[in-house]
Amino acid sequence: MSGWQLAGFLLCVAIATWAQSITGFALALILLGLASLLQLAPLPDVANVAMVLSLASAAVALRGSRRSLNRGIWRATVSGSVVGVAVGVAIMGWLQANVVMLLRLLLGVVVIACAVVVLLRAKTLPRTSSRLSFGVFGFLSGVLGGLFSASGPPLVYQYYRQPLSLDEVRDTLVATLAAGSLVRLGMVVPAGHFSLRSLLLCALSVPLAMAVTWWMRRHPPAWRRETVLKVVCALLIVTGVGLIGPAVKALVR
Repeated sequence: MSGWQLAGFLLCVAIATWAQSITGFALALILLGLASLLQLAPLPDVANVAMVLSLASAAVALRGSRRSLNRGIWRATVSGSVVGVAVGVAIMGWLQANVVMLLRLLLGVVVIACAVVVLLRAKTLPRTSSRLSFGVFGFLSGVLGGLFSASGPPLVYQYYRQPLSLDEVRDTLVATLAAGSLVRLGMVVPAGHFSLRSLLLCALSVPLAMAVTWWMRRHPPAWRRETVLKVVCALLIVTGVGLIGPAVKALVR
C-alpha cells in the first residue's frame, strides 16, 4: 500500500468507528464499502481488520455499561448467531461464484427494504420481542456475516424496534456484533486466512479506533431517537446500494 492509500484507509477507519459509536453497528459495513469503493486494500484483508476493530471498539465502548447492556437479549441473539456464522461460512464454500453474487444482490434489496420499513414504522413495539425471536434474528445475522461480512442489518431491524433506550440498544448491539466477530475470527485464523497485511493494518488501525470510541463515549452527540433512526436508515440504504452495485456488475459480465 502507498502512503496515500494507508492514510485513506485510516480515515475510513475513523469514519466507520464514529458511525458505530452513535448507532451501535456499521463499522464493518462502512469500512468494507469505502475500502472497496476507493480500492484501498483487498477486501479479505479489510474484513479481517473489521473483525479485530469490532472487538477492540467493543472493549472500550462496553466498559462501565452494565446497566445499559441487556444480557438476556444478548444471550438469546448470540446463541443463534454462533450457529448462523458457521452455516454462512459453510454455504460460502459450497456455492458457486455467480450464485453468491445473486444472493448478494437479493441481500442488498432486502437491506434497503428493511431501511424503508424501519423509517416508515418508526414507532417502537408495545413490548419486547420474545427470546426465540432474538435467536432467529441472531441466526440470520450470523448467516449473513459468514456469507458477506454484513451481519448488522437483521439485528438493526430487530433491535431498533424494541421499547428500549438508545443506550441499551446501542450497547447490546455492539456486544452482539463483537461476539459474532470473535466467532468468525476463530474460524479465519486457524484456516490461514489472516494475512501479514491484515496484521499490519490491524496494528495501525486498532489504536485509532479505540481512541475514537473513547472520545465518542465521553462526548456523545445529544441526538433524539428519531435522528439516530434516520442515520441508521441512511447507513442501511448505503449498505444495500454497496451490495447491489458490485453484484450487478459481476452478473452482467
